[in-house]
Amino acid sequence: MIVFPAIDLKDGRCVRLRQGDMHRATVFNDEPAAQAQSFERAGFEWLHLVDLNGAFEGRSANAPAIRAILSKINIPVQLGGGLRDRAGIEFWLMAGVARVILGTAAVRNPELVKQSAKAYPGKIAVGIDAREGKVALEGWAEASSLNATDLAKSFEDAGVAAIIFTDIARDGMLQGVNVQATATLARSVSVPVIASGGVNGVGDVRKLREAGAGIAGVVIGRALYDGRVEAGAALKAAAEKLSGN
Repeated sequence: MIVFPAIDLKDGRCVRLRQGDMHRATVFNDEPAAQAQSFERAGFEWLHLVDLNGAFEGRSANAPAIRAILSKINIPVQLGGGLRDRAGIEFWLMAGVARVILGTAAVRNPELVKQSAKAYPGKIAVGIDAREGKVALEGWAEASSLNATDLAKSFEDAGVAAIIFTDIARDGMLQGVNVQATATLARSVSVPVIASGGVNGVGDVRKLREAGAGIAGVVIGRALYDGRVEAGAALKAAAEKLSGN
C-alpha cells in the first residue's frame, strides 16, 4: 500500500480544511515546496497535491506553488483541483505531474476522462468525493444525486489508473478513515482505490490494509502535520505483511 502525504494549496500556502470548508482552513506552511521536500526526506514515495482554489474556480489557481514543488522534489506527484479540460490535463502532465485527478470533470464530462485515460495510460485518476454516499462537485460546494459506487463503476473499463475516494464528512476531522465505505467501493470495481479523509493514526493504515487488496493507498493530511501520525510508522504499517501471508 502506498501512503500519500497531502499538500492542499490555498492562496499559495499549504493548508488543511475541515470537511472541505474553505473558511475553516489551518495554515501549516507558507512554503509548500519546503513541505514537499520534507515529505520526500521522510521517505514517502508519492505526493498528493490539491489546488483548492482551482477546485472552486474550475481552473488551476496555484500554478506558481505547484511549479515550485515540481522543481524541488523527485518523487512523483498526483495533482487534482480545477482540471476540467484536455488543455489543463496536458499542461500539467507536460510540466512534470505524474498523474492528474479528475473529480468534477468525471461527472460533468465523463468522455474527457475516458479519452484522456486512453491518451495517457496510467496518468489519469478519478477523484470521487462523497458525502453520505453521494458525490459532491465543484470543490465539494455542490451536492449531486449520483451514487459514489455507480460513478466508480462507470469508469470500470476506461483504463483509469486509480480512484481516490474521499469521505467529506471525515476529511480534516481526525475521526478515523471510513474503512467500510472504502472497502465496499474497492470491492465493486477492479480499479485500485486510494482512501482519503479522516486518518487519525497508524491504526487506520493497518485497517485499510486488512480490508482488502483493492485498496491500493491512503492519503494522509492533517494527522501528519499535527504529529498524530509519524512518517516512518505510517510507511512501516503500509508495508507490513497481512497476517496469514
